[in-house]
Amino acid sequence: MSFSGHTARLIPDWMRSYQRSDLGGDLVAGITVGVVLIPQGMAYAMLAGVSPVYGLYASLVPLLVYSLMGTSRHLAVGVVAIDSLIVAAGVAAMAPGSPAEALSLTLLLALMVGVIQIVMGLLRFGFVVNLLSRPVTTGFTSAAALIIGMSQLKHLLGVDLERSLNIFTLLLQAGEKIAQLHMPSFLIGAAGIVLLVLMRKRFPRIPGPLLVVVLSALAVVGLNLESRGVSLVGEIPSGLPTPGMPVWTMETIRGLFPTAVTLSLIQFVGVISLGKLFAARHGYRIQPSRELVTLGSMNAIGSFFQSIPVSGSFSRSAVNERAGAKSPLANGIAAVLIAGVLLFLTPLFAWLPIPIFASIIMVSAFGLIDVAEVRYLLRTKAADGIIALLTFLATLILGIHQGILTGIGLSVIAIMYRISRPNIAVLGLLPETRSFRDVTNHPTALQFEEILVIRVDASFTFANADRVRDRIIAEARERGARTVILDATTINDLDSTALAMLQDTQGILQTAGVQLHIAGAHQEVLNVLQSSGLWEKMGAEAFFLSPWRALISALKAAGRNDVLEQLEVE
Repeated sequence: MSFSGHTARLIPDWMRSYQRSDLGGDLVAGITVGVVLIPQGMAYAMLAGVSPVYGLYASLVPLLVYSLMGTSRHLAVGVVAIDSLIVAAGVAAMAPGSPAEALSLTLLLALMVGVIQIVMGLLRFGFVVNLLSRPVTTGFTSAAALIIGMSQLKHLLGVDLERSLNIFTLLLQAGEKIAQLHMPSFLIGAAGIVLLVLMRKRFPRIPGPLLVVVLSALAVVGLNLESRGVSLVGEIPSGLPTPGMPVWTMETIRGLFPTAVTLSLIQFVGVISLGKLFAARHGYRIQPSRELVTLGSMNAIGSFFQSIPVSGSFSRSAVNERAGAKSPLANGIAAVLIAGVLLFLTPLFAWLPIPIFASIIMVSAFGLIDVAEVRYLLRTKAADGIIALLTFLATLILGIHQGILTGIGLSVIAIMYRISRPNIAVLGLLPETRSFRDVTNHPTALQFEEILVIRVDASFTFANADRVRDRIIAEARERGARTVILDATTINDLDSTALAMLQDTQGILQTAGVQLHIAGAHQEVLNVLQSSGLWEKMGAEAFFLSPWRALISALKAAGRNDVLEQLEVE
């Protein structure tokens, strides 16, 4: 490929087709998302355990990176509540009571997450996120949302609670200290919750978080709430973040590695899910591997500019779409707005009450609890619904990382169970056709004396090899078969254990005077059979292009001319 060809591959599709008329939509969307991002970014930074200003810093360079590299035209990136919760869980244990150390670890975590995502993207390891199945993400997200909401009780109630991500500990502490409720703080937070819910339902186009922030600041000044004990954000440094290398040691890298891997996968699942949603809705395609590299670049490059981990936001992406975004450029415009705020408006943030950020976090978090999805999973696939519920409980009881690992483990067990117990169907020929169907579901399908046609609806692997062999031999004996035709059209893989099973099956059948024929095998399976020597051992005459041809051959070998005449075979 020429140099110009390589260069063209680096340019996102949206840039090649961008038109001047698209700028208006991106401008409006960028400003709208930027306005929403200001209070959300500050709130989610607090949730992550760092100063609110780092939520604004995270809304600069990462957004510019996505505007240059991203492939989704509607995804809005930045700080996300669930990411912040995972950050808090991973960092808190390593830096208890040390804000400076917590910040240093958080910036290092962003760099580690970015590097992991870039490597995965370059190696096209995006398939790894399949470990986080739909039930796992549903259960984890709902539990994490509940933990996020409950973690804000101390700010909402205005009482001193120990830092914890255990929901039961938080509720117990809050119950014990309810008598110490700070009424002004509670009233501000409660009013914020009511107003946010009302705005979301009645006036969804108006940025509710910004409105409650402005109103709460006016209330603080007008009612002199600071003198009544309401906690305020306080002074926030103005200006853009100073570039610098995150501080690291091998010990801190080892300590943060599990959190970095967890966060890398969670972020990628979120970004790809949102990207595919909007791409399908608007008729374009995203590039998953490129999105993974882009996400990693956002985190890695951003970490050098004091950015905490970032990914894609569902709520802001919805705002971005409604506001008329046409390309990732809307993210860049939002970043410019945030830069202007950091340069000129930070003195105004000193009057913002902490309880109002608690209300923003709680409303956003509780909106992620998806009871309807769990009901859907239970109704359509009970096992998936149970996995979602168990992941939910494990996350609440055991913790963030343990909950995800529990969900992944349950999904793997469920997959192995299904693979180890594949559907094995005895087939019959549908009258007046060349198609074979399961005789259990099609009792009129024709079966032929001393000929067994059987199909395994799964790949042959170590997990099901013994079961498949035993079932084939048992069916052949029960039906007195002299020929067994294995319909291999549904088999797309054959590992060494299953190959040994197939050899064993062929030997047992041959000893009993039964011929094994294999029909419709894919080329990948045939390659394994040929390289193993089983093809040569069975003979080329034992392999057929289709079950129909195998059946006709078996009937001719048995001298069943009467049946052949009925089937109108010459």
